[in-house]
Amino acid sequence: MMRSVRSRLQASVAMAAIGAQLALSIAPAGAFCGFYVVKADAKMFNKSSKVVLTRDGQQTAITMASDYEGEPKEFALVVPVPTFIERNQISVVEPATVDHLDAYTAPRLVEYHDPDPCAPQMVAAMPAAPMNAAGKSRAPHELAYRGVKIEAKYDVAEYDVLILSAEESDGLIAWLNDNGYKIPAGAEPVVGSYLRQKMRFFVAKVNLGRMQQLGRAYLRPLQVRYETAKFMLPLRLGTVNANGPQDLIVYALSKRGRVEAANYRTVKVPSDFDVPLFVKDDFTNFYRATFDRAVAREKMHAVFVEYAWDMGWCDPCAADPLTVAELTTLGAGWVAAGGDETLKRAPRGGVSNAPYVTRLHVRYDAVSFPEDLTFIETGDRENFQGATSCVIRRSSRKAARPAMPTGPRSRRA
Repeated sequence: MMRSVRSRLQASVAMAAIGAQLALSIAPAGAFCGFYVVKADAKMFNKSSKVVLTRDGQQTAITMASDYEGEPKEFALVVPVPTFIERNQISVVEPATVDHLDAYTAPRLVEYHDPDPCAPQMVAAMPAAPMNAAGKSRAPHELAYRGVKIEAKYDVAEYDVLILSAEESDGLIAWLNDNGYKIPAGAEPVVGSYLRQKMRFFVAKVNLGRMQQLGRAYLRPLQVRYETAKFMLPLRLGTVNANGPQDLIVYALSKRGRVEAANYRTVKVPSDFDVPLFVKDDFTNFYRATFDRAVAREKMHAVFVEYAWDMGWCDPCAADPLTVAELTTLGAGWVAAGGDETLKRAPRGGVSNAPYVTRLHVRYDAVSFPEDLTFIETGDRENFQGATSCVIRRSSRKAARPAMPTGPRSRRA
């Protein structure tokens, strides 16, 4: 039974970097904004991660979904957070919701028929397919252990959650090790830097016994919500037990507009160019090579925009638009303000309740990204379809002008 649950966990928790077609081919290793710790001597390392980051003023919601490898009976995730976390600030999200957002924003191959070079018309699209898809009150004053304080204990669905604070990194690492967890070598300097920022640590351990009692066959992404002026995502703990460079997909939902990295260069992936017809049958490898070359060109020092769009509409749609309920679950509560049940596309200069989504793809290691990612919200709502919104010409005649749609269908980078 345990082997069956474990295999289904690994299959269900796997979060594709570019959607189902590209799930295993693009990410060379893995990523997460924390690090895994595992009991006993079982080996575990990160493989791939997706994070939904929703921002409304200083209200932030982070939904974390990750794949893992290994055979632990229980594993834990350690993530630095900027403030104390109450039980009502933690929840689980169905994987299908994150998968839906992934499919909606995925790089896509767009096919255009061109029987008349002077009148190109878009007729079909190849989307990346979407993947199938009791708490406790704050603990009283806990006995400190080597400078570590357990500020709260919560039961959250299939997770046991602790909120920890510490005075020194060696105290926190000693507490984790002495409580049966194997901490990756080299974690102490990184942990110490977060403690100097007065950050706490969110530790979520999977309780497989309770998971079976709940009838769950897979792990659900964890969501944490808090208010902070720091619009950031911790990366450095994810490099502690990494097996080579890692890939992380960030889906940033904003009220204002496009989200960019504040401390690293933000660039758009290549887009809107002609490709041979055979690419249609080998799009996975084509995009992998395209992204690899873009990373190499930037010497792995850039954050790549793969999609940026007002979610009130799409052209073409790689998946059905997300519902108001799904977006609310991901932290975009403003979409339902006033009882609205549909998303409104903003007219030019107008107001929309629809979030603006920015899909950011980061490939990094400890050398290329020595700092955590910090972000800024811009007021730019210009739409961009990445990474390979390509044109296929079927006509044997030479086109008199580029076979791209005009007017509102145009997607210039």
